[in-house]
This record gives sequence, C-alpha cells and structure tokens, in this order.
Amino acid sequence: MNTCAVFIFALLLTLLPAALLRAEIYSYTDAAGMVHFSNVPHSAHYWQRIRAKINSQKKVSGSGSANSVDHYDPLIRKASKQNAVAFALVKAVIKAESNFKADAVSPAGAMGIMQIMPINLKPLNINDPFNPAENIMGGSLYLKQLLIQFEGNLPLVLAAYNAGPKAVERNGSVPPYAETQRYVKQVMAYYEGYQRESLLANK
Repeated sequence: MNTCAVFIFALLLTLLPAALLRAEIYSYTDAAGMVHFSNVPHSAHYWQRIRAKINSQKKVSGSGSANSVDHYDPLIRKASKQNAVAFALVKAVIKAESNFKADAVSPAGAMGIMQIMPINLKPLNINDPFNPAENIMGGSLYLKQLLIQFEGNLPLVLAAYNAGPKAVERNGSVPPYAETQRYVKQVMAYYEGYQRESLLANK
C-alpha cells in the first residue's frame, strides 16, 4: 500500500464513528424449507437480507419506524387475539426487546422486532424473522407457551423469555441474573403503562 493510500485509509477511519459498525445478514432457504442465516455467506445460495447498524452501547439496533410506538398496533392486536395473550404484554415485550425496530439484531443473534433466536424460528413458524407480522405472531405464540408452562406467573414468563425456560426451572424463580431481573422489572413497567393507556382509550 503506497503512502497516499495509507493516508486516505487513515482519513476514512477518523471520519467513521467509533461506536457505529455495520453488520450484513445473509440467508437462504434449503430444499427442506429450512432458513439459514449467516453474517458470512459461505456459498452463492446466500443473499443479503439486511444491513443493520449495530451500536456497541446498545443491545440491538435497526432503523425502526417514524411512528414506531403505534405503527405495529394492528399486527400486535391480531397476534394477541389469535394467541390469547394480552395486547399490552406483547407490546411491552416488543418495547423492551427492540424498541419497535423490525430489523433489530442482537449481539447474541436474536432477530427482529421480538428478538427471536434462530433455534426458535422453525418451532414458532417464522420463515422471515425480519417480517414484523411473522415475528410478532411467533413471539406472541412463544409468550402463550410460556404462560401455559409457568401457569400465568408473569415474572417467571418474562424471565423465561429473557434467560430461557430452563434457567427459570433450575432456579424455581426469576434467575439471579442482573440483566434478567432488570428485564422483568422493565417489561412489567411497560405492561402496566400500556394497560393504563388501553383503559383510558376505552373510556
């Protein structure tokens, strides 16, 4: 690399925000209908699904929506009704998980507006995790399953959504993880807030 090229490269680095990186997510569907995701395309079968901005100071990132707080309400209502899960609960989980960003990707690999892990996509009937309708329907179904498993105990349900059902079963309560305990409190606060909004709207 010549001196001029080195100078230009160094200049570009100084112009880029240090905390802001870009991640490319690729996918392809195999003959069995399984969707594969990767940040490194290993073959020509992969095609770019999303280029998401990842901020190192936040859990997830993505473009979101100009009217994101209420933009997805129709999809949330449909999914909550179909899966018999409270609208306010689904919306609260979305708020905590992605802040209504449909293209969100977490460092752990959770995807979409309800941050579904790749291993859970097929069981929840999600073909495209970045499709808000599919993601919300699948995430609501997962909440329904957890509500049944933990007999409606909401703190345990939320802890299981965050840390996994096995972690909750092992502890017999909300696991002693700082992140999970913060998450449960946060979602419960959002849940109560959305419940109040619904009551006021129906008066």
